[in-house]
Amino acid sequence: MDKTINILLIVVMFITMVSLGCTMEVSKIKIHIMKPKGLAIAVLAQYGVMPLTAFCLAKAFQLPDMTAVVILICGCCPGGSLSNILALALQGDMNLSIVMTSCSTLLALGMMPLLLYIYCQGFNLQNSVPYVDIIISLVMILIPCAAGILINYYRPQYAKTISKVGLTILMIAAVGIGILSSIAIGGSILTVLSPPLMAIAALMPFVGFSFGYIISWLFGLNQSERRTVAVETGCQNIQLCTTILKLAFTPAAIGPLFLFPMVYVSFQLMEAALLIVLFRCHQRFTLKEKETYEAANTKEKLKEASEGTV
Repeated sequence: MDKTINILLIVVMFITMVSLGCTMEVSKIKIHIMKPKGLAIAVLAQYGVMPLTAFCLAKAFQLPDMTAVVILICGCCPGGSLSNILALALQGDMNLSIVMTSCSTLLALGMMPLLLYIYCQGFNLQNSVPYVDIIISLVMILIPCAAGILINYYRPQYAKTISKVGLTILMIAAVGIGILSSIAIGGSILTVLSPPLMAIAALMPFVGFSFGYIISWLFGLNQSERRTVAVETGCQNIQLCTTILKLAFTPAAIGPLFLFPMVYVSFQLMEAALLIVLFRCHQRFTLKEKETYEAANTKEKLKEASEGTV
Protein backbone atom coordinates (compact mmCIF):
# COMPACT_ATOMS: atom_id res chain seq x y z
CA MET A 1 0.00 0.00 0.00
CA ASP A 2 2.84 2.37 0.90
CA LYS A 3 4.58 1.70 -2.43
CA THR A 4 1.31 2.36 -4.29
CA ILE A 5 0.90 5.70 -2.50
CA ASN A 6 4.52 6.65 -3.27
CA ILE A 7 4.13 5.86 -6.96
CA LEU A 8 0.86 7.82 -7.14
CA LEU A 9 2.47 10.81 -5.40
CA ILE A 10 5.39 10.83 -7.83
CA VAL A 11 3.09 10.60 -10.86
CA VAL A 12 0.80 13.36 -9.51
CA MET A 13 3.81 15.55 -8.70
CA PHE A 14 5.20 15.04 -12.21
CA ILE A 15 1.88 16.00 -13.84
CA THR A 16 1.44 18.97 -11.49
CA MET A 17 4.90 20.40 -12.18
CA VAL A 18 4.59 19.94 -15.95
CA SER A 19 1.22 21.74 -15.80
CA LEU A 20 2.74 24.49 -13.65
CA GLY A 21 5.60 24.87 -16.11
CA CYS A 22 3.10 25.22 -18.96
CA THR A 23 1.71 28.36 -17.31
CA MET A 24 5.12 30.04 -17.14
CA GLU A 25 6.03 32.41 -19.96
CA VAL A 26 9.67 33.38 -20.43
CA SER A 27 8.74 36.85 -21.74
CA LYS A 28 6.66 37.67 -18.63
CA ILE A 29 9.40 36.41 -16.34
CA LYS A 30 11.87 38.73 -18.09
CA ILE A 31 9.56 41.74 -17.63
CA HIS A 32 9.34 41.23 -13.86
CA ILE A 33 13.08 40.52 -13.60
CA MET A 34 13.79 43.85 -15.33
CA LYS A 35 11.41 45.59 -12.86
CA PRO A 36 11.89 43.40 -9.82
CA LYS A 37 10.18 45.45 -7.07
CA GLY A 38 6.97 43.44 -6.95
CA LEU A 39 8.78 40.13 -7.39
CA ALA A 40 11.34 40.93 -4.66
CA ILE A 41 8.59 41.87 -2.19
CA ALA A 42 6.63 38.72 -3.08
CA VAL A 43 9.65 36.42 -2.59
CA LEU A 44 10.51 38.21 0.68
CA ALA A 45 6.96 37.58 1.92
CA GLN A 46 6.98 33.93 0.74
CA TYR A 47 10.30 32.90 2.27
CA GLY A 48 10.21 35.35 5.17
CA VAL A 49 6.70 35.13 6.59
CA MET A 50 5.75 31.46 6.22
CA PRO A 51 8.90 29.71 7.55
CA LEU A 52 8.97 32.09 10.52
CA THR A 53 5.26 31.48 11.14
CA ALA A 54 5.79 27.70 11.04
CA PHE A 55 8.71 27.99 13.49
CA CYS A 56 6.80 30.23 15.93
CA LEU A 57 3.70 28.00 15.89
CA ALA A 58 5.76 24.84 16.39
CA LYS A 59 7.46 26.51 19.38
CA ALA A 60 4.21 27.92 20.78
CA PHE A 61 2.44 24.53 20.71
CA GLN A 62 5.58 22.70 21.96
CA LEU A 63 5.35 20.06 19.25
CA PRO A 64 7.37 16.82 19.27
CA ASP A 65 10.53 16.83 17.13
CA MET A 66 9.19 14.96 14.07
CA THR A 67 5.95 16.95 14.07
CA ALA A 68 7.91 20.22 14.23
CA VAL A 69 9.99 19.14 11.20
CA VAL A 70 6.81 18.42 9.20
CA ILE A 71 5.41 21.87 10.05
CA LEU A 72 8.70 23.55 9.08
CA ILE A 73 8.90 21.71 5.75
CA CYS A 74 5.33 22.76 4.99
CA GLY A 75 6.12 26.39 5.88
CA CYS A 76 9.30 26.46 3.78
CA CYS A 77 7.64 25.16 0.59
CA PRO A 78 7.25 27.54 -2.38
CA GLY A 79 3.94 28.69 -3.82
CA GLY A 80 1.89 26.33 -5.94
CA SER A 81 -0.56 26.43 -8.82
CA LEU A 82 -3.48 26.86 -6.39
CA SER A 83 -2.30 30.42 -5.72
CA ASN A 84 -2.64 31.25 -9.44
CA ILE A 85 -6.29 30.13 -9.40
CA LEU A 86 -6.99 32.16 -6.25
CA ALA A 87 -5.23 35.22 -7.68
CA LEU A 88 -7.49 34.97 -10.73
CA ALA A 89 -10.60 34.73 -8.52
CA LEU A 90 -9.48 37.81 -6.58
CA GLN A 91 -8.72 39.76 -9.79
CA GLY A 92 -5.03 39.94 -8.91
CA ASP A 93 -2.02 40.57 -11.14
CA MET A 94 -1.79 37.24 -12.98
CA ASN A 95 1.61 38.00 -14.50
CA LEU A 96 3.04 38.66 -11.03
CA SER A 97 1.29 35.56 -9.65
CA ILE A 98 2.72 33.21 -12.26
CA VAL A 99 6.19 34.79 -12.10
CA MET A 100 6.19 34.61 -8.30
CA THR A 101 5.20 30.93 -8.39
CA SER A 102 7.93 30.28 -10.98
CA CYS A 103 10.68 32.07 -9.07
CA SER A 104 9.74 30.69 -5.65
CA THR A 105 9.73 27.17 -7.13
CA LEU A 106 13.17 27.65 -8.68
CA LEU A 107 14.55 29.30 -5.53
CA ALA A 108 13.24 26.39 -3.41
CA LEU A 109 16.27 24.34 -4.46
CA GLY A 110 18.48 26.55 -2.30
CA MET A 111 16.03 28.26 0.05
CA MET A 112 14.29 25.19 1.47
CA PRO A 113 17.42 23.40 2.73
CA LEU A 114 18.87 26.71 3.99
CA LEU A 115 15.73 27.75 5.88
CA LEU A 116 15.24 24.25 7.30
CA TYR A 117 18.83 24.27 8.56
CA ILE A 118 18.40 27.70 10.18
CA TYR A 119 15.07 27.01 11.87
CA CYS A 120 15.92 23.46 12.90
CA GLN A 121 18.68 24.96 15.06
CA GLY A 122 15.90 26.13 17.38
CA PHE A 123 14.85 22.51 17.94
CA ASN A 124 18.35 20.96 17.75
CA LEU A 125 17.09 18.95 14.77
CA GLN A 126 19.67 20.02 12.20
CA ASN A 127 21.11 16.47 12.18
CA SER A 128 17.69 14.83 11.89
CA VAL A 129 16.59 16.42 8.60
CA PRO A 130 17.63 14.49 5.43
CA TYR A 131 18.87 17.55 3.51
CA VAL A 132 20.42 15.50 0.69
CA ASP A 133 17.18 13.58 0.08
CA ILE A 134 15.20 16.84 0.11
CA ILE A 135 17.57 18.45 -2.43
CA ILE A 136 17.38 15.35 -4.66
CA SER A 137 13.56 15.45 -4.44
CA LEU A 138 13.57 19.15 -5.39
CA VAL A 139 15.88 18.55 -8.37
CA MET A 140 13.69 15.70 -9.60
CA ILE A 141 10.59 17.89 -9.19
CA LEU A 142 12.09 20.88 -11.03
CA ILE A 143 12.90 18.77 -14.11
CA PRO A 144 9.22 18.32 -15.17
CA CYS A 145 8.63 22.00 -14.36
CA ALA A 146 11.43 22.91 -16.79
CA ALA A 147 9.87 20.56 -19.34
CA GLY A 148 6.57 22.43 -18.99
CA ILE A 149 8.32 25.78 -19.54
CA LEU A 150 9.93 24.44 -22.72
CA ILE A 151 6.56 23.11 -23.98
CA ASN A 152 4.98 26.52 -23.39
CA TYR A 153 7.88 28.26 -25.14
CA TYR A 154 8.20 26.01 -28.20
CA ARG A 155 4.67 24.55 -28.43
CA PRO A 156 2.34 27.08 -26.75
CA GLN A 157 -0.69 25.60 -28.55
CA TYR A 158 -0.38 22.48 -26.37
CA ALA A 159 0.28 24.27 -23.08
CA LYS A 160 -3.33 25.14 -22.16
CA THR A 161 -4.56 21.63 -22.96
CA ILE A 162 -1.84 20.08 -20.81
CA SER A 163 -2.67 22.44 -17.93
CA LYS A 164 -6.41 21.59 -18.05
CA VAL A 165 -5.81 17.84 -18.31
CA GLY A 166 -3.22 18.06 -15.53
CA LEU A 167 -5.66 19.84 -13.21
CA THR A 168 -8.36 17.21 -13.83
CA ILE A 169 -5.98 14.31 -13.18
CA LEU A 170 -4.67 16.07 -10.08
CA MET A 171 -8.14 16.39 -8.55
CA ILE A 172 -9.00 12.73 -9.23
CA ALA A 173 -5.64 11.48 -7.95
CA ALA A 174 -5.81 13.63 -4.80
CA VAL A 175 -9.08 11.91 -3.84
CA GLY A 176 -7.56 8.49 -4.57
CA ILE A 177 -4.43 9.18 -2.52
CA GLY A 178 -6.54 10.43 0.38
CA ILE A 179 -8.67 7.24 0.37
CA LEU A 180 -5.65 4.93 0.10
CA SER A 181 -3.81 6.81 2.85
CA SER A 182 -6.81 6.60 5.17
CA ILE A 183 -7.06 2.82 4.58
CA ALA A 184 -3.31 2.30 5.08
CA ILE A 185 -3.06 4.41 8.22
CA GLY A 186 -6.42 3.64 9.77
CA GLY A 187 -7.08 4.94 13.28
CA SER A 188 -3.68 6.68 13.56
CA ILE A 189 -5.03 9.42 11.26
CA LEU A 190 -6.37 10.98 14.47
CA THR A 191 -2.77 12.07 15.12
CA VAL A 192 -3.05 14.57 12.28
CA LEU A 193 -6.48 15.70 13.46
CA SER A 194 -5.26 16.58 16.96
CA PRO A 195 -6.24 20.10 18.21
CA PRO A 196 -2.67 21.56 18.03
CA LEU A 197 -2.17 20.47 14.39
CA MET A 198 -5.67 21.60 13.40
CA ALA A 199 -4.99 25.00 15.00
CA ILE A 200 -1.65 25.32 13.19
CA ALA A 201 -3.24 24.30 9.87
CA ALA A 202 -5.85 27.05 10.36
CA LEU A 203 -3.44 29.76 11.55
CA MET A 204 -0.67 29.34 8.95
CA PRO A 205 -2.64 30.37 5.83
CA PHE A 206 -4.42 33.15 7.79
CA VAL A 207 -1.07 34.64 8.85
CA GLY A 208 0.30 34.25 5.31
CA PHE A 209 -2.68 36.00 3.68
CA SER A 210 -2.64 38.80 6.27
CA PHE A 211 1.08 39.55 6.36
CA GLY A 212 1.46 39.13 2.61
CA TYR A 213 -1.10 41.91 2.12
CA ILE A 214 0.38 44.12 4.87
CA ILE A 215 3.96 43.83 3.56
CA SER A 216 2.94 44.62 -0.02
CA TRP A 217 0.88 47.60 1.28
CA LEU A 218 3.87 48.92 3.23
CA PHE A 219 6.03 48.78 0.11
CA GLY A 220 3.43 50.67 -1.95
CA LEU A 221 2.16 48.00 -4.34
CA ASN A 222 -1.23 48.59 -5.97
CA GLN A 223 -4.44 46.80 -4.96
CA SER A 224 -4.24 43.94 -7.48
CA GLU A 225 -0.57 43.32 -6.61
CA ARG A 226 -1.39 43.29 -2.88
CA ARG A 227 -4.06 40.65 -3.36
CA THR A 228 -1.66 38.61 -5.48
CA VAL A 229 1.16 38.72 -2.93
CA ALA A 230 -1.30 37.86 -0.16
CA VAL A 231 -2.56 34.64 -1.79
CA GLU A 232 0.93 33.68 -3.00
CA THR A 233 2.28 34.04 0.54
CA GLY A 234 -0.50 32.04 2.19
CA CYS A 235 -0.53 29.18 -0.36
CA GLN A 236 2.19 26.55 -0.30
CA ASN A 237 2.81 23.84 -2.88
CA ILE A 238 1.12 21.05 -0.94
CA GLN A 239 1.85 18.38 -3.58
CA LEU A 240 5.56 19.21 -3.26
CA CYS A 241 5.38 19.09 0.53
CA THR A 242 3.63 15.70 0.58
CA THR A 243 6.05 14.23 -1.96
CA ILE A 244 9.11 15.40 0.00
CA LEU A 245 7.71 13.98 3.25
CA LYS A 246 7.07 10.60 1.61
CA LEU A 247 10.37 10.38 -0.27
CA ALA A 248 12.74 11.89 2.28
CA PHE A 249 11.49 10.06 5.40
CA THR A 250 10.83 6.38 6.09
CA PRO A 251 7.22 5.31 6.82
CA ALA A 252 8.29 4.41 10.39
CA ALA A 253 9.65 7.92 10.96
CA ILE A 254 6.90 9.98 9.30
CA GLY A 255 3.86 7.80 10.13
CA PRO A 256 0.51 9.54 9.55
CA LEU A 257 2.14 12.99 9.65
CA PHE A 258 2.57 13.01 5.87
CA LEU A 259 -1.19 13.69 5.75
CA PHE A 260 -0.75 17.06 7.49
CA PRO A 261 -0.38 18.93 4.17
CA MET A 262 -3.85 17.67 3.17
CA VAL A 263 -5.33 19.10 6.38
CA TYR A 264 -3.43 22.31 5.73
CA VAL A 265 -4.70 22.68 2.16
CA SER A 266 -8.28 22.13 3.40
CA PHE A 267 -7.96 25.18 5.65
CA GLN A 268 -6.22 27.08 2.83
CA LEU A 269 -9.18 26.51 0.56
CA MET A 270 -11.79 27.38 3.20
CA GLU A 271 -10.06 30.63 4.18
CA ALA A 272 -9.39 31.55 0.54
CA ALA A 273 -13.07 30.90 -0.30
CA LEU A 274 -14.08 33.23 2.54
CA LEU A 275 -11.70 35.91 1.22
CA ILE A 276 -13.14 35.58 -2.28
CA VAL A 277 -16.73 35.90 -0.97
CA LEU A 278 -15.80 38.99 1.07
CA PHE A 279 -13.97 40.52 -1.90
CA ARG A 280 -16.93 39.93 -4.24
CA CYS A 281 -19.37 41.39 -1.69
CA HIS A 282 -17.17 44.45 -1.21
CA GLN A 283 -16.83 44.83 -4.97
CA ARG A 284 -20.60 44.64 -5.50
CA PHE A 285 -21.31 47.08 -2.66
CA THR A 286 -18.72 49.55 -4.00
CA LEU A 287 -20.14 49.26 -7.53
CA LYS A 288 -23.69 49.93 -6.31
CA GLU A 289 -22.47 52.90 -4.29
CA LYS A 290 -20.67 54.28 -7.33
CA GLU A 291 -23.73 53.81 -9.56
CA THR A 292 -25.95 55.57 -6.98
CA TYR A 293 -23.51 58.46 -6.76
CA GLU A 294 -23.25 58.79 -10.55
CA ALA A 295 -27.07 58.67 -10.92
CA ALA A 296 -27.52 61.39 -8.28
CA ASN A 297 -24.77 63.49 -9.86
CA THR A 298 -26.37 63.15 -13.33
CA LYS A 299 -29.78 64.10 -11.93
CA GLU A 300 -28.30 67.19 -10.28
CA LYS A 301 -26.61 68.25 -13.51
CA LEU A 302 -29.83 67.81 -15.48
CA LYS A 303 -31.69 69.88 -12.89
CA GLU A 304 -29.11 72.64 -13.08
CA ALA A 305 -29.24 72.59 -16.89
CA SER A 306 -33.06 72.85 -16.93
CA GLU A 307 -32.99 75.73 -14.45
CA GLY A 308 -30.40 77.54 -16.58
CA THR A 309 -32.56 77.11 -19.66
CA VAL A 310 -35.58 78.56 -17.87
